[in-house]
Amino acid sequence: MLLRRMLIMLGVVLVVVLALAAYKGFSIYQQIQMFSAPQPAISVSAALAEEQPWQGRLPAIGTLKAYQGVDLAAEVDGIVSEVLFESGQKVRLGQPLIQLDSEVERANLATAEAVLSLARVEFERGRSLVSRQNISKSEFDRLNAELLKAQATVSQLRAQLGKKRVLAPFSGTIGIRQVDTGDYLSPGAAIATLQDLSRLHVDFFLPEQRAPQLQVGQPVRLSVAAYPGEQFAGRIAAINPKVENETRNLQVRATLDNPDEKLLPGMFANLEVLLPGDETKIVVPETAITYTLYGNSVYVVKEKQDNDGKALKDADGNTQLTVERRFVETGERRAGRVVIVKGLQAGEQVVTSGQLKLDNGAHVEVVEDPALAIQAAATGQ
Repeated sequence: MLLRRMLIMLGVVLVVVLALAAYKGFSIYQQIQMFSAPQPAISVSAALAEEQPWQGRLPAIGTLKAYQGVDLAAEVDGIVSEVLFESGQKVRLGQPLIQLDSEVERANLATAEAVLSLARVEFERGRSLVSRQNISKSEFDRLNAELLKAQATVSQLRAQLGKKRVLAPFSGTIGIRQVDTGDYLSPGAAIATLQDLSRLHVDFFLPEQRAPQLQVGQPVRLSVAAYPGEQFAGRIAAINPKVENETRNLQVRATLDNPDEKLLPGMFANLEVLLPGDETKIVVPETAITYTLYGNSVYVVKEKQDNDGKALKDADGNTQLTVERRFVETGERRAGRVVIVKGLQAGEQVVTSGQLKLDNGAHVEVVEDPALAIQAAATGQ
C-alpha cells in the first residue's frame, strides 16, 4: 500500500516536471523564432549628394557707419540768436544752421575797417611824398606797417564774425537739434548730428589667414535685422595695412550705396565677402550630418546584397535597403546645406532624418521627408 502511494506521488511529480519542461521549451522556441524573424524596415528620409557650383564666401560681422558724419558744435561762445534748420531736415553744403549774437563783433569790425581806411589813405599819401623825398624812407615803412596791421586786424575780426554762424560742412541729413533760440553756447557745445546717408561704410574684421583672399573692389553682401530676408550689395573700399596685435584680425572697410536711406549708421550687419570663381563641390542637406566628438558622419543608403552580390528582394519584390555609417570631412555650411570635402561621392544617397533609430547595417525604408512635405504644402506646390 505504501509502495503504491509512493509510485503515485512519483508519477505526479514526473508529470509536473515534464509540464514545466515543455512550457520552458515552448518559451525558448518562441524567443528563437522572434529573434530569427526578419526585423521590420526602419522608415527614414534620404537625399542625394549632389555636385553643384559653390562660390566661396567669408562670413563676418560689421557695423554700419556714415560715409561722412559729424556732431556739429559751436567753435566760439555766444547766445543763439537764430536757429536756421529743423530736426531731420536735409541740408546742403554751406547752408547756415545756427546764428550766434554778433553785435559786438560787428561793431569791432566796423571800427577796424575805419582804421584800415585811414591807414590806406595815409599809405597812399606817404607813397606820393616819399617819391618826392618829402618824408624819410623809414616813415614810409612805418605807414606800410600800419596798413598791414590794419588789414590783419580786419581779417581777424571777419574770421571771428564768421565763427558766429555755423554752416553745414557737407550735404546730408541733420539730426534732432539740441539748442533753441536764446541758449548760451560754450565752445564745443553740441548742436546736432549731421550724417551723409547717401553712402555708407561697413567696418568688419577677418582672421589674418584670410588676407591673401582679400582685395580692394571685392564684392560683399550684407543683411541687417531691420530688414530680414533683404540683402544689400557693396564692395571692399580699404584694407588696413596692419593686423591687430590683440586679436590677430585684419580690419576691412566696405562701401555701399544707400539711395533710399533705409540703412542707418550704427546698425549691426551680417555680411559675406564673395570670393572670385565658382568651384564644383559635393553638397548634402545639413540634416544629413551627425556631429559627434569623434567626427562627423552620414548614413549612406545602399542595396542589401546576398553572398553572390545580387540585390535582395522583399516579399513584394522591392529591393531591400540597408545603411552604412561613414565618417566624412565637412566644409562650409550655408542655407541648410553643407559641403562634403572628403568621404562621399556624388550620387550617393544619404539619410536626412531618422538617424537616431539607426545603426550600421540597419534595414531601412526610404519615405518622403515630412519637413519637405510641409514646405511643399505651404508653398502650394
